[in-house]
Order: sequence, then C-alpha cells, then structure tokens
Amino acid sequence: MSLDGNSSSPPQGGAQTIAQDHSGPCPAAGNEVRNDWTREEIAALFDLPFDDLVFQAATIHRANHKAGQVQLSTLLSIKTGGCPEDCGYCNQSAHAESGLKAEKLLDVRTVLQSAAQAKDAGSSRFCMGAAWRNPKDRDMPAIIEMVQGVRQMGMETCMTLGMLTREQSEMLAEAGLDYYNHNIDSSPEYYEKVITTRTFEDRLETLENVRGSGINVCSGGIVGMGETREDRVGFVHALATLPRHPESVPVNALVPVRGTVLGDMLADTPLAKIDDIEFVRTIAVARITMPASMVRLSAGRESMSESTQALCFLAGANSIFTGDKLLTTGNAGDDADQALFAKLGLVPMAAEPRENQLEAAE
Repeated sequence: MSLDGNSSSPPQGGAQTIAQDHSGPCPAAGNEVRNDWTREEIAALFDLPFDDLVFQAATIHRANHKAGQVQLSTLLSIKTGGCPEDCGYCNQSAHAESGLKAEKLLDVRTVLQSAAQAKDAGSSRFCMGAAWRNPKDRDMPAIIEMVQGVRQMGMETCMTLGMLTREQSEMLAEAGLDYYNHNIDSSPEYYEKVITTRTFEDRLETLENVRGSGINVCSGGIVGMGETREDRVGFVHALATLPRHPESVPVNALVPVRGTVLGDMLADTPLAKIDDIEFVRTIAVARITMPASMVRLSAGRESMSESTQALCFLAGANSIFTGDKLLTTGNAGDDADQALFAKLGLVPMAAEPRENQLEAAE
C-alpha cells in the first residue's frame, strides 16, 4: 500500500495517509504496531521529503505519547574499562588504546548515592552500565542490591551488563529490574565490521532471555560509524521486526574517541559526525516503525545544536540522558537541558513502575 496521494481509500487498521506528492511508493504508517516491516518500506520512509517525514512521525508520536513530555534518565558506569570485547567504538574495550584504566565494580552505597543525586536532579530512570562481556555469578548479589535500592527510591531501573543467561535474567527480574539495555549497534551486515568478539545473533539471544524473564527491553544502536543509509535501514528493520518492539530505543551518534578503532579512523573526517538532517530522519523512522516505544537521544547529544535537538523532539524522540557524563564520555549537562526544556516548553516525564508498563502492554 502506498502513500502517493492518489489512493481513493484509506489504509486498513486505522492508519492515516499523511505524506503527499512525494515521488515513489511509501508504506502506510499509523497507530497500529507492526512487526512485518520490510526493508523496502523503511527505505521509502527515509526517502520521504523531510517535512513529510517529520510531520508523519510527529502525528504518530502524538497518537501514542503525551506531547511535550520527555523522560529524563541518568547513566552511571558502575564498572569501568577492561572489557574483553573489541567493539570498535568503545574506549572501555581492553583492545582500545584510549588510556582508560580498568576499575573494579563500584560498591552499592556509592551507586545508591549517585541514584539519589540523579533523582534530586529530576531523573525518573537510573541506568547502570558495566564494562563486561557478561556478569559473573559472584557479581550478581551486589547487582541485585543495587536494583532493589534504586527501586526503593521510586525510580525506574535499567542495567547494561553485557550478555545474560536466562538464569541471570530471571534473577534480575525477581529483583525488580525494569529495563535491560543490550544494543544491536547497527545492521546485521555492518555489525561484523565493528565487532568480531560477539555476534549479532548473540545479542538477539540476550534480548530473548531478557524478554522471556518479563523485563522490558532497551535496545538501539549507533549511527555515524561510517555506515550507509542502507545500513541505517537495516538497523531500524532489525528492531522493528522483533516479535515485540523494544520498550526503549536509544539512538546514539558516534562520539569518536582517540585510541579506539573508529575514533582513530573517523576523528578527523566528515564521516565522524552524521549529518544532522540524516540523524533526525533516523529518529523519525524509528518513531514511525515503533510507535509505542520510547525513542531516546543518547550519546552525541552534547555536540548537537539546540535546533537539531528540537527537530528530534518534533520527530518523536521523547527520552534523553541527563548529567555531564554518559559512562565515560561527555554529555550536555543538567543546566543546558533545563534551559533547552524551558525554551521549547518541554516537561520531564514521571517514573512508571514496570508492573504498570507490563499491564498496559497486555
């Protein structure tokens, strides 16, 4: 079904025809959640005239989310450096020569103090990341205590610890973990050019374990790694065709760090920073294909202009990371975010317990 402006009947299932007078076929997109998107349909969305694409994304966003509300999340590195994976973008990899020293797992008290500070600053979700291939059994008691402590503060909890077994997923679910982040990073085809120590299928298996344990899934990727638009199409397609869409979809713009494979390759080239309009297009297509998901502006936001961020919010982004740091790289900072929100008339979103989210999805 196309949105070429010549159809005499509306699309099925309540979808609305929004874009008009563009060249070539474009898939119908509306409020219904689909898991059968084709790459051709997603590519057609990317090819829409920019104003048509953003208008369509904004309309779908408002049909599924409260306009003007943005979720504030804070990300803390609870175990920094020394990761055995060879992710080409990551300065925490043991393969990188970024000068970052490996550290031990933070103690529970330090993590909970950081969570309390984040809550005072307005965050409703606290995310904890560890530079591991996968957590060891000896680490799980402390991890569980962190989850329980943050939940007792009334905040949503999220963790990213690498690959998980089904047993570990169930332990985290029992502790009350709301979200687990495990990004697919890029398209299946481009993935192997960035990472060799973990397969794309390994990542999907962890997502399946997390989903099977009843934990909400947070999964997205990174753009600006030298990939093509075809790869960005494949990236969105991989997420939008999962049996159930991730509840959160973080979209990162690569932050090139010296000493990493991609940082050294792209730091002094135009490829290191994805075109702002193309980034907004990626946000808009993610919103259209995954209408019920939270779409988060993640790494790279500190280098974006206020205008670019405003376009992203218009195109359906409704979540950001706050604070001065994301794991080990810089972030926009609370003061800058408060000023931007005031300028745009945006307000922070309240926390929602996992039980309520799961009930709403059923």
